[in-house]
Amino acid sequence: MRSRRRPARESLSREWRSPWWPVFDRPHDAGPPRRRPRLERLLDRVVPSGTGRWTTLPGTDGGPEVTAYRYEAPDRPRPSGALVWIHGGGMVMGAPWIDHRLCDRLARELGLLVVSVDYRLAPEHPFPAAVEDCWAALTWLHERAAELGVDLARIGVAGASAGGGLAASVAQLAHDRGVPLAFQGLVYPMLDDRTVLREDHGGRGQVVWTPAHNRDAWGWYLGHEVGVREERAYAVPARRADLTGLAPAWVGVGSADLFHDEDVVYAERLRDDGVPVDLVVVPGMPHAADMVPGLAAAQGFRKSFVAAVARALAEPTVERQSE
Repeated sequence: MRSRRRPARESLSREWRSPWWPVFDRPHDAGPPRRRPRLERLLDRVVPSGTGRWTTLPGTDGGPEVTAYRYEAPDRPRPSGALVWIHGGGMVMGAPWIDHRLCDRLARELGLLVVSVDYRLAPEHPFPAAVEDCWAALTWLHERAAELGVDLARIGVAGASAGGGLAASVAQLAHDRGVPLAFQGLVYPMLDDRTVLREDHGGRGQVVWTPAHNRDAWGWYLGHEVGVREERAYAVPARRADLTGLAPAWVGVGSADLFHDEDVVYAERLRDDGVPVDLVVVPGMPHAADMVPGLAAAQGFRKSFVAAVARALAEPTVERQSE
C-alpha cells in the first residue's frame, strides 16, 4: 500500500513535500470507517487542548445532547465575538482534538469564544444528524449570548473539509431561519457530491482525499449512492440554487485539492448573488496541507483565514494586530 501512495506524494512540488505526509495520506479502504473508541479517548486526553474544555449543549427540536469543546482565554473581553468551529473528516471520521491548536489560537489571539462541535458521524448517523448538531451549537450561542458574554452581531461559523461543508449548510440554515450570522469560513470545504460523478479531476486529489474517499464518504453521509437525485435542503450546500443573503464568506483551497473546482465555483456563485467573498487559492497546495507540520508554504494560507476571522468577529484592535 505504501508504495502505491508514495508516487502520488512525490508528484507534489518541492515546497509541499514533507516526511509527515504518510501520517495524513492514508490508503483508501472501501469498507465503513472502523471506530476505535479507546484510541480516540486516549488522543483526546493526550493532545493538548489549551484553553479548551468539554461541555454539553442541548440538542434542538428534541434531538440528543451535543458534546463540544469550549475555548476561551481567561481575559476574554465581554461581550466578545464567537465562532462555531466544525472539524473535518469526510463526515465519517475526525474529532475536535484534531483542531485543538487552531481553536485555542483563535480564542487566545482574537479574544473569541470558540465552540468546536463533536458532531455525530456517518454512516451510523447520516444526514441530517451532523447538521443538526452544528446547528444546536449556533443556536446555543444565540440563546445564551448575554450569559456567555457574546456579541450577537459577531457570531460566525467555520470549518475545514467536511467541516467546511457543514459550515456552509449551517450558514444556509441560519439565513432561512432568520438567525443573524456575521461570517462563514470555508476551509477547503466539501460542498458538492456531484464531484464524485466527474471522471477527469485534472490531476487533483492525489493526496489525502482522493476521488475514491470522496465517493464513499458522500454515499455514507447521504445514505444513498451519489447520482441519485438529492433534493433535501442543506444536505449538499452546492445544490442550493439561490445563495442571496448568506453571510459574508472566506473560501480557501489549494489548486491540487480535489475540492478546488467545486470551491471556486461556490465562491463565484456567492459573489454573483451579492455575498461578500474573499477567495484564496494557493498554487500547488494539496488537501489539508495546513495541518502538516513544517510546511512553511501553508502558513500564509492559515494566516489568511485567521485574519478573516479577526476582521469579521474580533475587536477592531485585535483585527489590526492579526494582519
